[in-house]
Amino acid sequence: MEHVYTIEEMHCQSCVDRIGEAIGSIPGVVSSRVTWQPPRATVAMDRHVPLVELQNAVRLQGEYTLQPADEGAATKARLEQGATVTGKESLYPLGLIVGYLLGMVLLFAGVHGDFSLSFLMTRFMGGFFVAFSFFKFLDLRGFAEAYRSYDIIAGAVPSWGFAYPFLEAGLGVAYLAGLYPVATRLVTLFVMAVGSIGVLRAVRLKSDIRCACLGTVLNLPLTKVTLVEDVGMAVMAAVALAIPH
Repeated sequence: MEHVYTIEEMHCQSCVDRIGEAIGSIPGVVSSRVTWQPPRATVAMDRHVPLVELQNAVRLQGEYTLQPADEGAATKARLEQGATVTGKESLYPLGLIVGYLLGMVLLFAGVHGDFSLSFLMTRFMGGFFVAFSFFKFLDLRGFAEAYRSYDIIAGAVPSWGFAYPFLEAGLGVAYLAGLYPVATRLVTLFVMAVGSIGVLRAVRLKSDIRCACLGTVLNLPLTKVTLVEDVGMAVMAAVALAIPH
């Protein structure tokens, strides 16, 4: 299949060369033909390459903007990425889920009479990982494709996107059941810290990317809130490691 894209902010043949090489290096791209006049890229693929992958590859080369040449396709792509939904509206499901988790943790703490920091954090983290993995399993392949568009590990090793929900579910069960506390917290610290790097890079590039934290069922933009979410979980894991258990 072949798709045509318009590219803005190209100024010379060097731009053409850099963009052509970047697009051609994306897995699934069979060939790419980039022209300066008109500023356009014709890309042949042997699999569906998400628009965000193409945009990220181009943005890494400079302040370029890539969009489908066909306006109908461009509108569809923007809708798929959630670009027409405001940040406040689209982040509502995330806030609602976190609110439910906080309520559940406080309820459990009241029932058990334990409001210690360790109890609150481990129950929240367990519920967080179980709930978020559930949404990813609803469309595992879709999550893996969306995740690799910004995660540094999934971008290099596509299978990581398929394995991540299983790891997340396992961490959730481990926190709730109190299994292997030190190992669980170390894995959490590593995974969330590394995940934060990819989110930070995408946020700094102002990439119009769909957040995969709740899979592909819900339309969430990748924003600073996602970064706070990842960093917050990493910090909680670090604090939990420092608390005697």
